[in-house]
Amino acid sequence: MEQTTYFEDYELGHERTTYGRTITETDFVVHAGHTGDFFPHHMDAEFMKTQPFGQRIAHGTMVFAIGVGLTASIINPVAFSYGYDRMRFVKPVFIGDTIRSRVTIVAKDDDPKRPAFGRVVERTEVLNQSDEVVLVADHIHIVERKNKPA
Repeated sequence: MEQTTYFEDYELGHERTTYGRTITETDFVVHAGHTGDFFPHHMDAEFMKTQPFGQRIAHGTMVFAIGVGLTASIINPVAFSYGYDRMRFVKPVFIGDTIRSRVTIVAKDDDPKRPAFGRVVERTEVLNQSDEVVLVADHIHIVERKNKPA
């Protein structure tokens, strides 16, 4: 869905939550193939039986990619991604877990390089089926101003 939201229209504290998606073994295999990350923590079930988690854990980069992908249900044509800060893998994700994302507007600032734009920071939290945060990152957007400076 496309929704135009200018810098001035963002409200601190505004929050939205996505639908969920269950993580599968296929996700593990495909992500390992795409990235070349065949680390045994993700791919070796027998090895992981001997480790503290007792089972394979999802690639953090996969949880990030899927979690961010879930937020892409609203496309803002006057904004673009400037990147991510402060990403943390808080808890492991396992095969069979269902994740969803919660995004909250946590900051709005002038863009020092582009006077016709501002920066909006959207805290992205990926949650599991028990409502535990498993990943957090700050997504920085460059957003066009409705009222551009003279």
